Amino acid sequence: MSPTSDRLAALRTRLAQQGLDGFVVPLTDEHMSEYVGGYAQRLAWLTGFQGSAGSAVVLAGEAAMFTDGRYTLQVREQVDASDWRFCRVPQESIAGWLAGHAPQDARIGYDPWVHTRGWVAETSAALAARGGTLVPVAANPIDALWIDRPQPSDAPLAVQPDDLAGRSAADKRAEIADWLRAHGADALVLSALDSVAWAFNLRGTDVTHTPVALAYALVAADGTAELFVAPDKVGEDIHRQLGNAVTVRDKTAFADALGALAGKRVAVDPERAVAAIFDALDAGGATLLPVRDPVVLAKAIKNPAEIAGHAAAQARDGAALVRFLKWFEETAPGGSLTELDVVARLHDFRAETGVLKDESFETISATGAHGASPHYKVTPESNAPIRTGQLFLIDSGGQYADGTTDITRVMPVGEPTAEMRDRFTRVLKGHIAVATAIFPDGTTGAQIDAFARRPLWEVGLDFAHGTGHGIGAYLSVHEGPQRLAQPTYPGGGPLEPLRAGMLLSNEPGYYKAGEYGIRIENLMLVVERAFPHAEATMLAFETTSFVPIERRLIDPALLTEPERAWLDAYHAETLRRAGQLLDADTRAWLAEKCAPID
Repeated sequence: MSPTSDRLAALRTRLAQQGLDGFVVPLTDEHMSEYVGGYAQRLAWLTGFQGSAGSAVVLAGEAAMFTDGRYTLQVREQVDASDWRFCRVPQESIAGWLAGHAPQDARIGYDPWVHTRGWVAETSAALAARGGTLVPVAANPIDALWIDRPQPSDAPLAVQPDDLAGRSAADKRAEIADWLRAHGADALVLSALDSVAWAFNLRGTDVTHTPVALAYALVAADGTAELFVAPDKVGEDIHRQLGNAVTVRDKTAFADALGALAGKRVAVDPERAVAAIFDALDAGGATLLPVRDPVVLAKAIKNPAEIAGHAAAQARDGAALVRFLKWFEETAPGGSLTELDVVARLHDFRAETGVLKDESFETISATGAHGASPHYKVTPESNAPIRTGQLFLIDSGGQYADGTTDITRVMPVGEPTAEMRDRFTRVLKGHIAVATAIFPDGTTGAQIDAFARRPLWEVGLDFAHGTGHGIGAYLSVHEGPQRLAQPTYPGGGPLEPLRAGMLLSNEPGYYKAGEYGIRIENLMLVVERAFPHAEATMLAFETTSFVPIERRLIDPALLTEPERAWLDAYHAETLRRAGQLLDADTRAWLAEKCAPID
């Protein structure tokens, strides 16, 4: 048996000992984070799956893995099909699967610290139809089996200076207090890690690639607050940053503090707060106001300092990418490179800026067929040599104190086929359609998403992920609530109007299973667009990433004149911005890449 088969068997034994017929294992933590610390990687430990989104259900006689379209190929490569069924989200849900597969009168366990109350209600209803019950467990059974489970990070908190944040933490908390009074609430629970980081102008290193610290907060309507975090993480600089209006308490005291809010009207986010938080508030006698955390939107609309910081981060990151692409083009044809070699070299180019804090996510370094998995993760076991005739996809980003970046480029190794050029150009056409969109205030990302797909739809093709996601300001590389996606696509969700100041990615793609993947990704800022006789407020996108788009993969015959004009203007601006940060040899190479399209 494989290690994961042994772990599955051990979990089944433990569940039986606890009188449970099954258990649900999501990939998240007690803050409902997308990216989690090593201590919370329970799904990877149990199944071997290395993706960043998924869930599993374990029953006595069968088990199922739930992933979306980004991981269709990856999950089958990493998870043992003899142990697990593969279910695709959103076509199949955990609640629906349990309704059809759980035994009659089943008791299915769940950890209330890693599920939302909405999920609990939906799944409980599905089980009730078969006489089943969803049972909260006091301790996650995987933790008892995971002998070498990492401990949560003990790294110290860091201050995000006001000149980079653009506002003081006291000003932000005063705005939250105003919001609470307007909603007739006494307190707000902040449980999302990036919300806590933004509200208190703090950063951390507790989650790989995301500069946040493991903490909760309660903000009161008078502007005072309690920050719940491990005491050893708080130095004198943090106490000075927080001031007298913020009380620091041990993170372990958070649940009891919730229980002490009897008679208080407490705002809590049903999407970002786990069921255990709601349960503790209910048990303590608080009145609940289930509403979106007000930090979510405030954080998404970047202020002038954050926008300026993002531009500076993009400039240095773009220059590092240009150096990398030149190196790759010159080195890859020799046949000596592997996917992991490229990851290491790209890191070096970014590190040479002298101010890199971290990558913003694990670099997707995918050659040939690996590129057909949108979120492929290279490992020593999967590490492939880069060969002539392949397309190489590199999706990466950097974390800098002044901004977060995310960019994808595709490079041919040798001569691309006519099909590769056709597909790449159609993806480019969709990218340009989004980049040049002008739309009225109130438009949602779901409406823009279709712009990216039309050139592919016209020949019967598509891609199985959203077109764009929000970006944080030295925070999470995936930030809501803004998205360019249909609600049913991975990365989709509630239909959120786009607003000036939001940052988003623009990343349409095409993926041919077993052969190659294509994705062109830049970041964009939503801006107001003035017209002399406008009858409505109009918005547009302003591209902020400037790295050449590989001309050997473009079929100029497929481009319209406006598309050619956009591409030539984009490349001229790329040469202007990046060129001034490059040596003469690299600038000459960039000038060739940025010449007007033939």
